[in-house]
Amino acid sequence: MSTNQIPKAQQLAPSRARPESARTSSALTLTASLLGFALICLDASVVNVALPAIGSTLGAGMSGLQWVVDAYTLAFAALMLSTGAFSDRAGASRAFALGTVVFTLASAACGLAPDLASLIGARVVQGVAAAVVLPASLALVRQAYTDPARRARAVAAWAAGGSLAVALGPVAGGALTTVWDWRGVFFVNLPVGAVILALLVRAPRSRPRPAPLDLPGQLTAVVALTALTFAVIEGGAVGWAALAVAVVAGAAFLRVEGHRPHPVVPLGLFRERAVATAVAAGSAVSVAFYGMVFVFSLFFQQVQRHSALYAGLLFLPMTGLIAVTNVVAGKLAGRYGPRLPMLVGQPVAVVGLLVLLYVDAGTPPLLVAALLIPLALGCALTVPPLTAAMMDAVPADRAGLAAGVLNAARQVSGGLGIAVFGALVADGFEAGLRVSLAISAALLTVTFALSFRLAGPAARRP
Repeated sequence: MSTNQIPKAQQLAPSRARPESARTSSALTLTASLLGFALICLDASVVNVALPAIGSTLGAGMSGLQWVVDAYTLAFAALMLSTGAFSDRAGASRAFALGTVVFTLASAACGLAPDLASLIGARVVQGVAAAVVLPASLALVRQAYTDPARRARAVAAWAAGGSLAVALGPVAGGALTTVWDWRGVFFVNLPVGAVILALLVRAPRSRPRPAPLDLPGQLTAVVALTALTFAVIEGGAVGWAALAVAVVAGAAFLRVEGHRPHPVVPLGLFRERAVATAVAAGSAVSVAFYGMVFVFSLFFQQVQRHSALYAGLLFLPMTGLIAVTNVVAGKLAGRYGPRLPMLVGQPVAVVGLLVLLYVDAGTPPLLVAALLIPLALGCALTVPPLTAAMMDAVPADRAGLAAGVLNAARQVSGGLGIAVFGALVADGFEAGLRVSLAISAALLTVTFALSFRLAGPAARRP
């Protein structure tokens, strides 16, 4: 090799190394963000199949089992309204790391919980941490990929990770409960949390930036939602008192949000027809889907007396279609606008719910598993288009806020659905199941009618 070739090679090496290092850093950031999002999605579904085992070990009745699920869901949903702003103020990387640490420690506390109250308290902390992780994980993906095409693929991978986690949740919950114990559904989060934190070491640090926080609005929202859920689950005189608190806190929330310069939920957002329709449809889908996963988890184990593992496997045909159908629905929404796939998906889900009315204790479990497929198919066809409708209806600078409102509404509705359906099946399982199915079908029928008001592809916001 000649001497004049050496400097040239030495000059080329750094230029090649820098892009390679940047690609590695972006890939590690995406992996950490995807795992974080998948982890919090998994915890929303993995616990359902473990509920009978939790009830047996801790002596929990139906209301206690409802709180095990809803403590996480409500904390997650209510605080998601503000954690996007918190992520901006703290910096996405710092917020994501903090949320992951707290979530992992709370998971350990859940697994070690000596009684029901301790478990529910730790689930609340999990939900708070999950609300921080979600917006911070997506912000990290956006920061890691500056090229729009690569960023779109990265965001799609991030979303697919969450869908896959939801699909695998019941199966993982059943397997861990059967092979290990119900505490295993929480302890499994510990090594995943450790991997995420190790990956974050290579992720670039995010710059904090000013972002307004609406603490009065956030506080009144938490009180209203918690009191409403308490009223539904507990019932009786205490329930009526909680309902009164929910009404007062809800009125205070509306008043506060109408006068804040930077409200956590801008009420004017709902004057847009597409926004109101998307939130309503998303809420109805969450009531139907999460409510039925909760009820049928109990049905397979408490009514039909199957093991947790078998119950989890019975959900696999239902949940396995979700990720694939989501992709198809997104493509349909991109080509034809959100109205068409929503007008197809919601009736399919309604038909699925009505067919399930004929299920009873003697129905073969594999047949029940097959009958759950139309519900999952219809919901999966509906969610990506309604999200697109929401995003098309708002300016680009309000897209993050709109997404937070939509996701919070869906989580809250799912939690309330579980509360209502749990109360219904507690008074007689098969009768309560049929009423729950009828309520879900009625809600989706209403939002199906509302979906006709959505604009076609020609009228979409640029």
